[in-house]
Amino acid sequence: MVVLLNGKVHARAGALLSLLFMGLGQIYNRQFVKGLLYALLELYVLIFWSKPFVEGMRGLITLGDKVQQRSARGTIIEQGDHSIILMITGIIFALLFLLFIAVYALNIRDAYKVGAMRDKGEKPRNFAASIAHAWEQGFAYILLTPSFVFALFTIVLPLIFGILIAFTNYSGPNHLPPKNLVDWVGFETFTSLIQFRAWSNTFVGVLTWTVIWALLSTFTTYFAGLFYALLLNHRVVKFKKFWRTLLILPWAVPGVISLLIFRNMFNGEFGPINQYLKMIGLQAIPWFSDPFWAKFAIVVVNIWFGFPYWMALMSGVLTNIDKELYEAAEIDGAGGFQRFRSITLPLILFSTAPLLIMSFAHNFNNFNMIYLFTSGGPANPSYSYAGSTDILISWIYKLTLEQNKFNMASVVSIFIFIVVAGFSIWNFRRTRAFKEEDMVA
Repeated sequence: MVVLLNGKVHARAGALLSLLFMGLGQIYNRQFVKGLLYALLELYVLIFWSKPFVEGMRGLITLGDKVQQRSARGTIIEQGDHSIILMITGIIFALLFLLFIAVYALNIRDAYKVGAMRDKGEKPRNFAASIAHAWEQGFAYILLTPSFVFALFTIVLPLIFGILIAFTNYSGPNHLPPKNLVDWVGFETFTSLIQFRAWSNTFVGVLTWTVIWALLSTFTTYFAGLFYALLLNHRVVKFKKFWRTLLILPWAVPGVISLLIFRNMFNGEFGPINQYLKMIGLQAIPWFSDPFWAKFAIVVVNIWFGFPYWMALMSGVLTNIDKELYEAAEIDGAGGFQRFRSITLPLILFSTAPLLIMSFAHNFNNFNMIYLFTSGGPANPSYSYAGSTDILISWIYKLTLEQNKFNMASVVSIFIFIVVAGFSIWNFRRTRAFKEEDMVA
């Protein structure tokens, strides 16, 4: 009678039993091998992982309570807790616990589905049939699982660790393990970045230049590539393959080598550029000692690195534009600039807008160009641990590897992530709307 009223007796009973202990629902539904495997998994976790998990969570919460003890001569008497290792260990166990919870949920769901089969009068699958069914229905998930686990511990783990560092006082020289412990300080580092003038001035100045640099480096390379693509696509230009091959070379040569060459070329005393300026009666330019000229040089050199990519990309776009559009526009009396503005430019923007957004995000974090060319210089006396041409990512490098200000670097990294991710998502959504609506209209 009860079965006829609700029709889900076995499904609910199996789910409840699997909720109480993994595998009980499967055993109830007469899938003994599967149920035994689930039960052995939970027993293994309870017996061998309960104590390490509790210790890992305690270390993550406290970040250690035993300080390293040294004698009067400086020798280590007793090794203390290493706060960073405790934090990483705690994060690992937290992620493993989430994986276990996911398996636990799958166990409950499986018991419910098998019980529902029994409620319909169907016979539960044996172990071999269950394996075959899982392989057939969940083939994609089985193949994705190793990649998911790998990404969890190589991408998500470092990301969580970097975020948590921002809420600690992990910085030198008083809070560097194993000699000293690291403590949770909440939003203290965030408020320091805003309230302390030395930090706020540096942050605002570096952020302003980072945005200017990202915009200039993106649009100068974009339009330089567009210019050369239009030039090479013109009907009067001969030997197009030769010129394309020649102009693609800056992109093919390793960037480190090219940057070192440009660094020597712009040398204020011995560089050939200043030597040529002196030969024609002009004064030498302080490329690396004056903030304006240093920034100007970086933008110019970046054009050399960036325009070949856009040139090659836009050359392909231009060859795919229907020539009849230009012929119709020419018949209607449109001039060369009008044809470019009304036909060429919109179609190129339509094809390259997503890549333009990605280029902006790349230049926002273009560490190599800044650090290898100017090393962030020249020095700026009003900045803390940053130079006049430092962008946020190069400032983070100096804060971590040169000054051991790991907590402040983590705060700046979070800000970079929010800005770049927010800007990219917003623009990608607008780009998709542009593709689906404006171009159709």
